Formats: sequence, C-alpha cells, structure tokens
Amino acid sequence: MNEVKHLVNPVFYGSESYSKINQYIEDKKPSSVFILVDTNTQKNCLGLFLKDITTELHIEVIEIEPGEENKHIETCTGVWSALSELGADRKSLMINLGGGVVTDLGGFVASTFKRGIPFINVPTSLLAMVDASVGGKTGVDLGNLKNQVGVIVQAEMVVVDSNYLQTLSSREMRSGLAEILKHGLIADESYWNRMSNLSSLDLSELDAIIEHSINIKSEIVSQDPYERSIRKNLNFGHTLGHAIESFYLTNPEKDKLLHGEAIAIGMILESYLSSEILNFPQKKLQDIANIIIDLFGFVNIPTEDINQIISLLKHDKKNSNGQVNFVLLKDIAVPKLDVVVSEELIIKSFEFYSSLNLTNH
Repeated sequence: MNEVKHLVNPVFYGSESYSKINQYIEDKKPSSVFILVDTNTQKNCLGLFLKDITTELHIEVIEIEPGEENKHIETCTGVWSALSELGADRKSLMINLGGGVVTDLGGFVASTFKRGIPFINVPTSLLAMVDASVGGKTGVDLGNLKNQVGVIVQAEMVVVDSNYLQTLSSREMRSGLAEILKHGLIADESYWNRMSNLSSLDLSELDAIIEHSINIKSEIVSQDPYERSIRKNLNFGHTLGHAIESFYLTNPEKDKLLHGEAIAIGMILESYLSSEILNFPQKKLQDIANIIIDLFGFVNIPTEDINQIISLLKHDKKNSNGQVNFVLLKDIAVPKLDVVVSEELIIKSFEFYSSLNLTNH
C-alpha cells in the first residue's frame, strides 16, 4: 500500500487502505458514522466497502439520486435533514462513497453541517479518483451553472481502490480518462504521450496511472490550495468544457454529455486557442484533436448553439472584471494563466472543431 506524503489531504491506495479508515475511527472516536451513496453505489459498491470496515459503531446510510442533474442545493437540503433527523452532531463522521457528484456534494454537506463535520472520500469512478475527490473542492451547481456554490475544505483522507472501477461502464471510464489526459497536457508530456497511446497500455498498469495522475494534481494543489495562481492550470479545457456540459445538461432536446466528454471537447477548443494566441505547435494541436476524437468521438454542435454556450462563459468562476480568463498552452506542460480571448476567436475554435468531423470520417 502506498501513501502520498505531500498532499494537503492524505491519499491511500489499494484494498489495504481500509485499515486507515478503521484506524481513524478508532483514534478519533466519532459519535456516529454516516455513509453517503447514490442509487448506483448503494447497489454496486456499498457491500464491497462495508466488508472491510470493522467498527462496532452503528453506520447509517444516506442515499441520493445519481447524476449531475441532482447535484444541487435541494439534494443538500435532503441530506442535511437526514443527518439532523438521524441525530448527527459535530463529532459525527461522513464517508462519501461514490463518483464526483457524491464526493463534491457530500464534502459540501459535511463542511457546512453544524459549521463543519469531518469527512472521508472513497471515490468509485475513475473521474472521482483522479480529480473530483482530491484537492478539497466541494460544491453544487446553481441551475445549469456548474459548481457555483461551494467551499474548499480538505477531506480527512481519500481512499482509492480500483476494484470499484469494475462496476463502471466503458463510457464512464472514458470520462475519467479526459482528466488524466489533461494532467499530461498541463504538466507531463511523457505522461501525455503514454496515455494517448492507449492500445499499448495494460489494465494492470491502471493503479500506477491513477496514482501518477493524482500526484500531478496534488503537487499543484499543495502549492496553491485556494486556486490563487498555479492551481488554475487544472482548469485547462474546463472554461469551454464546463459551458458545453452545462448547455447539454439542461437543454431538453440534447443528450447530456458526461463531464469528461465535455472536457475533451474543451481541450480541443482551448488547444486551438493556444495555437492562435500563444503559437502552440500546429502538429501537437492536430495530434491532440485526432487522439481525443479517436477516443471520444465527435459531437455535432450546431452553429445556433454556439452563442448559447458562449453566453454561459460569463458565469465561469475563473473570470474577473467581466473578462473570460482561459488557461492555455504555450506547449505541452507549459501552461499560461489568465489569457483573455475574444468572442470572435472562440467562435473560430468551434469552427476548427467542426472541421474535425470532415477529416475524421
């Protein structure tokens, strides 16, 4: 079992890491333990988790509906009410067992209930393992605007057990891969090259891949936990990606995109912006576009939708003084913060993306 030492919140890997939860409960002696799950993790993951938990304390399970569309304040109200009715107090412990929605929302609920109770994240999706559960960001969406309400509070620990990934669909696994690719693009070109050649990868390498990706993120977070400077690098692909995700999430005529699917498009768009503004190499732009299209496929975004997507950009949390700020790339692993981009160029990035449908089919 490995432990990452330099993290703001400790991360433990493998099936042996449940002993860390058991030890924590024994040492801290919480008054009660609550596990937050969604309908999917209640069915597929809770039994696997509980078989390794040895505490004699009574454990209450609180279940929410799955999916980003349920990551809102009304769901929080339901969980807060359940905690209150079940007698939770300031010495209670909350364990968030699930994907990014569960860890984001559960962390926010715990950090605000009675002004804050401790929580542990046990991510069950690849996306949550390499991104959502690590780094202390918690929060919920406000309407169709992602993560508008939240706080940065570190979990007591994060337990990463890749056995949970056996419960995921290939589409959900691919969604998590987008964040792994992003970590390579912003921080480690050799990792990007390795991850972008998936045909040569073996599933036995998955644990090492996850750990390397978490190390990239946590090294950045430990330097800038409150996202005042270098942590903004983690937002590459997310400025436009979040706007696309929000648009598809709340438009009843559209099939919703998973987070990683929207971020994958965002990374192509923002790589194009990088080439136009920062002279990011054209060949690398084409490589990124081809690799992402091969992995995620192409999403047709009609011209009439683009203006609505762009209108969502003004709500992005990284903006200041009315300007949309992007993280762009001078080269792979050479990001540049707070780049202001014109609307005209953003539209051109969508035109570039649309052209990929012709070149890849």
